[in-house]
Amino acid sequence: MLKYNTQQRRLILPEYGRNIQQMVEHCLSIEDRDERNACARSIIDCMLNLFPDIRQKEGYEQQLWDHLAIMSNFRLDIDYPFEVIQPDSLESRPQPVFYPRNGIGCRHYGHNLEAMIETASHMEPGEERDALISLLANHMKKMLLAINPEGVDDAKVFKDLANYSHGAIRLDPASYRLHQFKVVAPPAPSKKKKKKK
Repeated sequence: MLKYNTQQRRLILPEYGRNIQQMVEHCLSIEDRDERNACARSIIDCMLNLFPDIRQKEGYEQQLWDHLAIMSNFRLDIDYPFEVIQPDSLESRPQPVFYPRNGIGCRHYGHNLEAMIETASHMEPGEERDALISLLANHMKKMLLAINPEGVDDAKVFKDLANYSHGAIRLDPASYRLHQFKVVAPPAPSKKKKKKK
């Protein structure tokens, strides 16, 4: 009668396959300690044959012995050449990653642009500040065009710039013009047929 893998016990480390798992179970059943140690070393050799590239990794032997201990559910009583991983360290979770929770006024501009506008609004008046404001306003227009390819009114950009800077940066639509950007469509595929060789 055939045995299907779906009817068998779930593998602890499936990357090694069922044969290695059966070898580990056989090793658990050996009563003589020296014979059990020899069997464990031969299992490690088989694991190395399955993944020969692992030799390039630093500390690969430690990893293989750890995997052997895991596959035996930490029941394998042998003389490990390394201090193997403990079961409680497998259950430990990493520390949660902190994500900044500051709100973004308009998501299409993003947090970095808001921070740059804040920096520009606190700068001393001069050429450097004017150049930065010009770059920021044109960049805002490009970002608006990305979500609205139909076109963007410069007055909208100036209004957003004034809002973000809390009134510190005000550009007059009558005297200040932003670059005209065009949304370029991808080229149409060629209709020419390739010649057969």
